[in-house]
Amino acid sequence: MRRLKLCLIGGGTGLSVMARGLKHYPVDITAIVTVADDGGSTGKIRDVMDIPAPGDIRNVLAALSDVEPLLEKLFQYRFKSEALGNHPVGNLMIAAMTDVTSDFGHAVSELSKILNVKGTVIPSTNTSPILNAIMEDGEIVVGESLIPLKNKKIDSVFLTPSHIKAMDEAVDAINEADLIVLGPGSLYTSIIPNIVLEDIGQALIHSEAKKLYVSNIMTQPGETTGYTVSDHIEAIHKHVGEPFIQFVIANIEMLNENITKNYIARNATQVACDIGAIDALNIKLITDPELVSVNMDHMVRHNNEILAEMIYELALSEISTIEFKEGED
Repeated sequence: MRRLKLCLIGGGTGLSVMARGLKHYPVDITAIVTVADDGGSTGKIRDVMDIPAPGDIRNVLAALSDVEPLLEKLFQYRFKSEALGNHPVGNLMIAAMTDVTSDFGHAVSELSKILNVKGTVIPSTNTSPILNAIMEDGEIVVGESLIPLKNKKIDSVFLTPSHIKAMDEAVDAINEADLIVLGPGSLYTSIIPNIVLEDIGQALIHSEAKKLYVSNIMTQPGETTGYTVSDHIEAIHKHVGEPFIQFVIANIEMLNENITKNYIARNATQVACDIGAIDALNIKLITDPELVSVNMDHMVRHNNEILAEMIYELALSEISTIEFKEGED
């Protein structure tokens, strides 16, 4: 007997929020996390230690941890002193463990034990890649943190050095998964940096698992301005080389005027759910009237509990072998 295996792919806050909701379900979670970030504390540690970016890894470790709240708070605590580099304690712990173990992937694994992580957190690669973007006008922008600042339409992104090897454990997780979930999160700087790794892209195409994309609610300035849900999906397929997504979770409810005005001031708009285009891609749309939550500042987020429930119910309804795979004991 075994539990349903979910493989989550992404980065940023979106992946950690989704993981936090799913850890309460009877599933085995593996999170494959981007390490291409080069801004803030993460960027400083990358430059000094020449290790993959720890920030997104830290957030997912915290989300999946099962420790005393104070320990999680300590892990996520960010020093406010410039003399201490404004570093979160967790970033420093990951850097220190990398020094101790001489291997970033091993460091993440050992910290997972210390934090009693309910699942497995895997960097997409054990190297320190640089994310580059080719804009529609042909300009090449080097560095993840600089890409959105250009405010140009992105044609494609790629990692350097070329031919970066994905973590073997990441490829294995995709091959062994029952359901693979991409997103939510920044399309070009959190999700796609994982799947442009050839090993991961090929594994996604050939995996027998069901594949789900969780669409963002709002567009991101300098990255997905004007994008619809189908635009997000087609960008993912373009970077892998073949269509592979079968399901999408997206919001179809119109946001109220106060929320819309708040986001227009930030150069963002609601991601339009173009149902006809999604149907034309032969992708099944899944939605819920309670999928979006709104805070006091009129900022929208995925309702963590609803999203986790939707993903779990999809797995139960679409995957025919929940506890057994044919030929396994």
